[in-house]
Amino acid sequence: MAESDKDRASWDTEQLPEGEEKVAAVQNMFDAIAPKYDRLNRIISFRLDVRWRRRAVRDLALPRGSVVLDLASGTGDLCIDLAKNGIRPISIDLSFGMLTADQSGEPRIQADILKLPVPDQSVDGVTCGFALRNLVDLPSFFQELGRVVRSGGRIALLDVSVPSNPVVRWGNNIYFGKVVPWIGAALSDGAAYRYLPKSVAYLPDASEMLDALSDAGFEDATHTQLSGGLTQLMVGTRT
Repeated sequence: MAESDKDRASWDTEQLPEGEEKVAAVQNMFDAIAPKYDRLNRIISFRLDVRWRRRAVRDLALPRGSVVLDLASGTGDLCIDLAKNGIRPISIDLSFGMLTADQSGEPRIQADILKLPVPDQSVDGVTCGFALRNLVDLPSFFQELGRVVRSGGRIALLDVSVPSNPVVRWGNNIYFGKVVPWIGAALSDGAAYRYLPKSVAYLPDASEMLDALSDAGFEDATHTQLSGGLTQLMVGTRT
């Protein structure tokens, strides 16, 4: 079996990977899909991803000139939106392939976002788009946000969600579970787009995440479902 096949097998299974296996699988997966990632996002979300990112930047509600870490930054979409609003973003991602495909022109760092290479209380805010479910330890990630964001700083965290409306949930299960993998296989990497719908299972309930954010120093953190629950947004202020 070729090396790429071995890497792919770690996420293209019924059993979702955990621990260090998950870290390696996620990194290899995003390296593989980076060249076509933006195009697939637009197609799969019917461009709703553009609206969701703009909402995240709006609700971040930081003044112009603020320094913001965009974590798991991918190809830099959120960095572009932040810069358009006068924010100074820094792109951080574990995947070198994604950073290579970054179109934002902003500073880029390859790093594990559970161990950010920045001093305590050194940034005004943090954004993270659609990556929470790919992390091995969400409470540790939230603690790391509490470490690097200065008092009064803000966070805005986006990810997919499970719609609370049963009709919307039924339709989403069919689309996200059946159609998206088919589109991914046709236009990019079938194994990766079979993993992505299943990865929603990694996410805890909203209440659990809000409790963890409060423990990390974001006591006013709120949770909102967007587009009928297709996506969720959490924002909060460092106290």
